[in-house]
Amino acid sequence: MAADIGRGKALKKTSGCMPQINCEELNLVSGELSGVALMPKKPSVLMHACCGPCSTSCVERTAADYALTLYYYNPNITDREEYYLRRDTLLHFLDAFNEEHKDMYTVGYVEGAYEPDRFILKASPLADEPEGGKRCDLCFALRLAETARMAKELGMEYFTTTMSVSPHKNYDKIKALGLALEEEMGVKFLDIDFKKKNGFGRSVELSKKYGLYRQNFCGCDFARYAAK
Repeated sequence: MAADIGRGKALKKTSGCMPQINCEELNLVSGELSGVALMPKKPSVLMHACCGPCSTSCVERTAADYALTLYYYNPNITDREEYYLRRDTLLHFLDAFNEEHKDMYTVGYVEGAYEPDRFILKASPLADEPEGGKRCDLCFALRLAETARMAKELGMEYFTTTMSVSPHKNYDKIKALGLALEEEMGVKFLDIDFKKKNGFGRSVELSKKYGLYRQNFCGCDFARYAAK
């Protein structure tokens, strides 16, 4: 391809198939130059992104193997300024990551509705719960359910979440919720505990590399005040 560009030829995207070959049956994606450089089709994943720092190592670990889209849906971040600061931090990382890997793949982005009132209504009866308790379980369930719903709406094959990269998040609970939603929604849960293989440590390294804002509380005001 590089040689053709050097000769000034205009390249045209093709279906990537030679005559009488069914791309879908072979699980192939489009190539260029009349069927050259065909590649296996990558499974599509909608990855719930809680923030930029947590997303870094999760994206790094999966982007080469999956057609990845991040989904920013976090009604638990009840402070509006904090919510948009985390969103902008995520987008800063994603722009930089995509630029670095533009010749290999691109990670997509979808933003959900900002509806903190929905979280507050559900979580307020559990205001006195300790961190890691029933309020957190509710928060996991709310965000994962919305991610599974959106994955189904977008026709994605899998859904997952970056929340598991945190050493403070119980992956057994996240996995149980994910598998239950898989059964309910008909979209597969991508079962990866991102804190493993030094996932959290790597997220700290990458956050420094990209100059990302790293918050010191999970998201909701209940956790924020408990940390003080």
